[in-house]
Amino acid sequence: MAKRATRRKVQGGERLEHDSMGELRVPAEALWGAQTQRAVQNFPISGRPMPRGFIRALGLIKAAAADVNAELGLLPKGQARAIRTAALSVAAGAHDTDFPIDIFQTGSGTSSNMNANEVIAALASRAGKAVHPNDDVNLGQSSNDVIPTAIRVSAQLAVVESLLPALDHLRLTIARRGRSLDRITKTGRTHLMDAMPLTFAQEFGAWAAQLASARERLVDCGKRLRRLPIGGTAIGTGINCDPRFGKRMAKTLSTLARTRFDSAADKFEGIAAQDDAVELSGQLNALAVALMKIANDLRWMNAGPLAGLGEIELPALQPGSSIMPGKVNPVIPEATCMVCAQVMGQHTTISIAGASGNFQLNVMLPLIAANLLDSIGLLSNVMRLLADTAIAGLKVRKDKVDEALGRNPILVTALNPVIGYERAAAIAKRAYAERRPVLDVAREMSGLPEKQLRALLDPTALTKGGIRAGGAGGGG
Repeated sequence: MAKRATRRKVQGGERLEHDSMGELRVPAEALWGAQTQRAVQNFPISGRPMPRGFIRALGLIKAAAADVNAELGLLPKGQARAIRTAALSVAAGAHDTDFPIDIFQTGSGTSSNMNANEVIAALASRAGKAVHPNDDVNLGQSSNDVIPTAIRVSAQLAVVESLLPALDHLRLTIARRGRSLDRITKTGRTHLMDAMPLTFAQEFGAWAAQLASARERLVDCGKRLRRLPIGGTAIGTGINCDPRFGKRMAKTLSTLARTRFDSAADKFEGIAAQDDAVELSGQLNALAVALMKIANDLRWMNAGPLAGLGEIELPALQPGSSIMPGKVNPVIPEATCMVCAQVMGQHTTISIAGASGNFQLNVMLPLIAANLLDSIGLLSNVMRLLADTAIAGLKVRKDKVDEALGRNPILVTALNPVIGYERAAAIAKRAYAERRPVLDVAREMSGLPEKQLRALLDPTALTKGGIRAGGAGGGG
């Protein structure tokens, strides 16, 4: 088995390394080798390295591969143990500074795969075992199946460990806060205009239901995301790979990551197409749509405090103006909306990247990985902020809510079954024109007794729906 090349020190804190293209200088203390160095030199584009979650996934994959290759008798146990130890230290984040390659690199992610191979080989060799990055660390693998696998592993872990817990926390916070406000009825709004009443619990409940639906969609797409193409090597045929490798890798990765993974039935699909990642991005986009709706509802409800709706008061977190003393703004809902806009834009990027496969390989894999993990991280963080620093501490301004509710002419809708739409409309128009409570105007124009009108126009009763043709006073 080929061994790692001997490193020769040169002047200026550098050493000579070589790969199939020849020799080049590498920083003396760097764990990486020649192929990583070429990528560092070739792609000085954004200054943004691959995300931590992606590097973690690479480490887990290399550790699992060492275990499986040892089980299959393809790698000496001593070398396998050294590779596994080194790879797990990479997965744990001990060597992130040795992963400098830009996101905008070779579209297959070959540079990042070789970065992992070289760093792990160097660490394993330092431990006393001669380990080659290609022949040993990359045994039974290709960048073309490792990188799509790393996308799926990193994204699935981020969803399971961060996104879903944050989503659950926000959903439960909204539901709990809504239940605490169940006795408060407010004016509903459609087209931003006054509509039939509802309780705060019903309004918050709709938000919680949106998030529950988002969770169901995310869990469902996870069934496809966890299918790993590892074992397909270069294009899906599994060349230079034991046919048992793929299934054993999925099982070993499931144990290492404590999250279920499956071996893809068709590894050609998992290498050539990244539809599973695009699907997850689509569900993140849908979640962002829900969160922006919730955040904007909060902004509208908080608007004022004097000249807007002023139904709620969000916690004051910081001064809102450099020139207007005393101004306080809804900063967390605003930050939420910006996160949502970013995620929506990144979904467009991921969609284009996902469509950029030609024949047997997608060639925008690093971009998919980076944007997918960034979206998951942003949403996870902002959902916890929205729950803890906005919704949990908001206060309802009941006096403002009751005032608007009492003057809401749309309550007259409840009179439709008794006096008809046109007479009810006339009452609503007069009540609005004269800025009077609809009950007062209905008393003058409907011919119905006050007791019946009060029952028919009771805002809290109206939140329960149904037909109220008679009301408590009968008649009509």
